[in-house]
Amino acid sequence: MAKVSLLKQRAAADRIGRFGDYGGRYVPETLMAPLDELTRAYDKHRTKRAFKRRLTDLLQDYCGRPTPLYHAKRLSERLGGAQIYLKREDLLHTGAHKINNAVGQALLAVEMGKERVIAETGAGQHGVATATAAALLGLQCCVFMGSEDMRRQRLNVHRMRLLGAEVRPVESGSRTLKDATNEALRDWVTHVRNTHYIIGSVLGPNPFPRMVRDFHSVIGIEASRQLKKKIRRAYPDVAIACVGGGSNSIGLFSAFLDEPRTRLIGVEGGGRGQQLGDHAARFDGGTLGVLHGTRTLVLQDSDGQVMETHSVSAGLDYPAVGPEHVFLHDAGRVEYTSATDDEALAGFHLLAETEGILPALESSHAIAEVMERAPRLTSDKVVLVNLSGRGDKDVESILEEEEKRRAQGTEAEPPRPRPHGDPS
Repeated sequence: MAKVSLLKQRAAADRIGRFGDYGGRYVPETLMAPLDELTRAYDKHRTKRAFKRRLTDLLQDYCGRPTPLYHAKRLSERLGGAQIYLKREDLLHTGAHKINNAVGQALLAVEMGKERVIAETGAGQHGVATATAAALLGLQCCVFMGSEDMRRQRLNVHRMRLLGAEVRPVESGSRTLKDATNEALRDWVTHVRNTHYIIGSVLGPNPFPRMVRDFHSVIGIEASRQLKKKIRRAYPDVAIACVGGGSNSIGLFSAFLDEPRTRLIGVEGGGRGQQLGDHAARFDGGTLGVLHGTRTLVLQDSDGQVMETHSVSAGLDYPAVGPEHVFLHDAGRVEYTSATDDEALAGFHLLAETEGILPALESSHAIAEVMERAPRLTSDKVVLVNLSGRGDKDVESILEEEEKRRAQGTEAEPPRPRPHGDPS
């Protein structure tokens, strides 16, 4: 699809709240009025100089932007081939990119006169970011989290509570992110007058997908400027990011959508196998459906029942993907692949051992993709990776997973190359 055509469609999608055949609003009638209110407030304040200035100041002085762009020389040498650069979102306050959107939406909630914010969380990083923003701005906060994710991410549960948030366990369904989102939506229906729902990814009904994308677009904007200083051109040859709902990846990709020399690659959670229920790869098993207020690709059975998913990473363990990602896939602009649990664990260990950086398990999926692609590129090529979060939260889960595998005699073999076609 031609560049101008793609950009025009994207701009039109923002105006109508649909990305081609995807997105929209599929919600109870009781949520239509608050969504209209939110849309009006966002469209009003996002262009206001005072709002943008306050957000920029907080991102810089409180959150720690701009984040560094780091040349991972030892990782590049170990893999051979391309030069690898890491966009260090893991160095932000709270340890992940999620704070960009949480602060932005919390500021908007204050402008709307809301006293309370709610959120859903899987890996816990969005919950921590929301609790942090709420404490900063004096808002009440309640975070919904599946009890299985609470078990896997105990550290983040404690962090949220220390920040003054109520963490409400969800026991229904698979007790993961999907079920937490269900409960958060129910709460919002009940408390729309004083509550704003801070959705953590480019999901949900309009205007959430475009709003969350806009708050994260700072990632790609900064990376482009930093590349120009470091390598004298404002674009990489390849840009790679993990894709759960898709917020960190859309934030990175947004700056390079109209740059045809940049290949954009999103990496999903390939889990432990190709059967439904064993992975979270929506582009490799998903079908068109509606989940949590938006029309998108969903992992579901032939009757339209949403399937349980699996990923070693709690943040990628979600059965749907942001609607703009599906639009970009159909337009041929972004490629989507997946990394298995074993490959992600290998990526985690490799980055730790070569660069002294513990990546989040989500980001480790992107590192796994780099392990496949970088050696097949020449040394003058640049691969940009969004390191969306740090791995402190995952150390306990990794140790538990590896101890379980040793006990079962099923330790992971070194990852084998996966077919990707021409990597040039």
